Amino acid sequence: MTEKSRRDQNTNKPGGGSGKNDKPKINPIWIYLAIGIGLIAINFMFGGKRVEKVEQWGRIEQMIANKDINKIVVVNKEYAEIYLTTQAIESGRYPDISGSGNFSFSGPSPNYTYHFATVELFDSRINEVQEQNNYAESEWIHPIYETRKNYLGEIMAWILPMLLILAIWLFIFRRMAGGGGSGGGAGNIFSVGKSKAKIFDRESNVKIDFHDVAGLEEAKTEVKEVVDFLKNPKKYTALGGKIPKGALLIGPPGTGKTLLAKAVAGEANVPFFSISGSDFVEMFVGVGASRVRDLFKQAKEKAPCIVFIDEIDAVGRARGRNPSFGANDERENTLNQLLTEMDGFDSNIGVIILAATNRADVLDRALLRAGRFDRQIHVELPDLNERKEIFKVHLQPLKLPRSFNIDFLAKQTPGFSGADIANVCNEAALIAARKNKKMVGKQDFLDAVDRIIGGLERKNKIISPEEKTTIAYHEAGHATVSWLLEHASPLVKVTIIPRGRALGAAWYLPEERQLTTREQILDEIAYALGGRAAEELVFSRISTGALNDLEKVTKQAYAMVTYFGMSDQVGNLSFYDSSGQNEYGFTKPYSEKTAELIDKEAKRIVDEAYQRALEVLKKHRKGLNTLASQLLEKEVIFGEDLEKIFGKKKGNRPAIEKTGRPAKKRTSKKSPPTGKSDAKKIDKEDPAGNNTEGESADNNQADTNDSPN
Repeated sequence: MTEKSRRDQNTNKPGGGSGKNDKPKINPIWIYLAIGIGLIAINFMFGGKRVEKVEQWGRIEQMIANKDINKIVVVNKEYAEIYLTTQAIESGRYPDISGSGNFSFSGPSPNYTYHFATVELFDSRINEVQEQNNYAESEWIHPIYETRKNYLGEIMAWILPMLLILAIWLFIFRRMAGGGGSGGGAGNIFSVGKSKAKIFDRESNVKIDFHDVAGLEEAKTEVKEVVDFLKNPKKYTALGGKIPKGALLIGPPGTGKTLLAKAVAGEANVPFFSISGSDFVEMFVGVGASRVRDLFKQAKEKAPCIVFIDEIDAVGRARGRNPSFGANDERENTLNQLLTEMDGFDSNIGVIILAATNRADVLDRALLRAGRFDRQIHVELPDLNERKEIFKVHLQPLKLPRSFNIDFLAKQTPGFSGADIANVCNEAALIAARKNKKMVGKQDFLDAVDRIIGGLERKNKIISPEEKTTIAYHEAGHATVSWLLEHASPLVKVTIIPRGRALGAAWYLPEERQLTTREQILDEIAYALGGRAAEELVFSRISTGALNDLEKVTKQAYAMVTYFGMSDQVGNLSFYDSSGQNEYGFTKPYSEKTAELIDKEAKRIVDEAYQRALEVLKKHRKGLNTLASQLLEKEVIFGEDLEKIFGKKKGNRPAIEKTGRPAKKRTSKKSPPTGKSDAKKIDKEDPAGNNTEGESADNNQADTNDSPN
């Protein structure tokens, strides 16, 4: 066998090449078409032409009287077939039949058929008419009785249902086999256990490289080293080192984990297998483990290579934590097979595993140990400089004015991921095109940020004057308290224009910090309660518009007590499970007495913050009224308007200029920090909802439709 033929055979393997040398396959449609034509031909050959049916007995009498009938055949004692003489057919008395007569492969066909009630009555009437017309003995018509069976019909009655069931069965297994994907050909039910991984090699046209990945310098350095391990293994093994078995990319959604993997596929000169974690999951028992075996079998054949598993948490969840009792352990079997293939008795030399997930806390500990994923690369939300680099990449295809300031956009988007920034650039281009502009301007980007964070403006929404006044004072309360508290984030703008599901909103520019103090959290709780405090102070009543605010402050208060040890009564205790192994636990790590104390402390923190907000508003009641009046008049006010009313903001940071419109603060509904974190550093997505990169937010809603009444 030549080298070329070996290569051709390899391309025919699942997940391999294009298979150009395969024998041409017959299209199933032509087979079905041939069967249909054959059935039609059989019907024409054995069924003959269409036979006219006689409805009235009088016409039969006329045929007998004219002596036009050649013979009568009674079939199965149900109906009679009437055959006319040649002279009768040619006489023209029967224009409804053809002159040439009917013929089929089974013999001459009858000219007419007549259905009767009983064969005895039909026979007696035939004899009676012949006697009346003085038939001679030689002319007498004696009906011929035949018993016939439709063998073709009986056969089809058995075959057609079986063919239908077989067709449905084949269709179902085709779908489960992947519809002709890389796991096997369409219709091959035995390919259901084949791997669905896509392979990228030197012949594949992957246009993404590390130059297209902006920011993420530390992560890129780690991933580049993985590629270098395979390109120059002797460089590391010469000193006695071993090539790492795998690297796990961990980070929030949209930060560029999959993009890094695409860059690896574009940069590496080795085969690159790509598969999703959910591709291992199937309804059949044993399919997941079979696909894992097939994937690593292909990888061994093409070693050295890289295997990338996206969203590995779909198959790598910790064992023994399934909340649905009695469920089968198919996923666990798949995970066990994956663990064995990655670092089992038979090690895979030259195969590096690259995986990505945003839920590292739910992964099995055996999957994270050294020898399987030797490196865990954290891909965090981009900082100011990284956002600037990401904007440069996504702004390249856009038409911008020469004096466009990228630094300004980077400052206005704290907490934005790379995917968010790409969406901002695309949305800005759409907004500019909608306005028939020739270039995408600064205001288009600011409008895009507002639209992505808050949703589309609904200026035509009907709001009663009473509700509009309530919304204005609610938002003015937030703005007043946040402006007058030292540690609160500086306000950028406040609006009472409905946007998305919110009837009003306040935009803040949070400080990018790594640590959050108790005073900062307490100030954030206080200004989050400023809206409800303003309603109670002005109207002596409260509304459901503070639902989002109460949800946020409740989470922050409980996090202060149970996670950060910021309560004097509970002490320096933390009940936060950073491993995530007790996600489905039914027992609390503290007693009922401690739970009662936690509830009291959380309520005390919220009550004290609410009283602080009330005191600030009472002290500056005049400014609150002025701010609410301006909101009712202008509908949108900016930080400089608050500076005119209350003076400069307390603290070191100046007021934000009017043109600055950063991301509206949104409530962080994510779980507490996950993964392995430094004990001296609070994770950016902390349990209190204080995203120090600015992702946490205060979506100050006054929408009663979103709140329980």
